[in-house]
Amino acid sequence: MGDVKTTMTPEQRALRARMAAHASWANTTDRSEKARKGRDALLARFEQQVDPDGILTPEVRRQRALSARKAHMLSLSAKSAKARARR
Repeated sequence: MGDVKTTMTPEQRALRARMAAHASWANTTDRSEKARKGRDALLARFEQQVDPDGILTPEVRRQRALSARKAHMLSLSAKSAKARARR
């Protein structure tokens, strides 16, 4: 019985993921701490992007990473607005 794969539509997968996320947040005592890990990982990604050779000072690298993150988020926002306008 474990060999049978159930095919889900993208909408079904998205719904399942949203349900899991809400269940997880409902059982989270310290929301800030849980979200901090993700924020830190994302910022580390941008630090690597802006300073792949590690030659910048930590302060400069962080400032550039924060700017790169803002640019990324604005890009996502623009794409989202464009998609909403199409619908």
